[in-house]
Amino acid sequence: MSAKNLDNCNRWRNKTVAFRVSPEENEQIDKAVRLSGLTKQDYITRRLLCQDVVVQGNPRVYKALRNELAAVLTELQRIAAGGSVDNELLDTIELITVILGGLKGDGENGE
Repeated sequence: MSAKNLDNCNRWRNKTVAFRVSPEENEQIDKAVRLSGLTKQDYITRRLLCQDVVVQGNPRVYKALRNELAAVLTELQRIAAGGSVDNELLDTIELITVILGGLKGDGENGE
């Protein structure tokens, strides 16, 4: 059993919430978690509570972005060779675009 921990408001996190997803949904969730830089627990909790997921740029996030962009490039090359576009690729591209837009915005907040 995992140890209890505190949330941002010093409340004990001692309740377990579990649900089933398909392997494809799990991969999409894992991608979003990697790109957010948050723990899976924090990411899912924020999304379920309709709270903003703010990505803090750090080496782990940049590495995840680089790896996901490489995967997107591979898929785009496959599409250029006559393949079809799937919705998961479009979702990944949209997520990367939002994250990169937010990271770019961090440097421009001094306006």
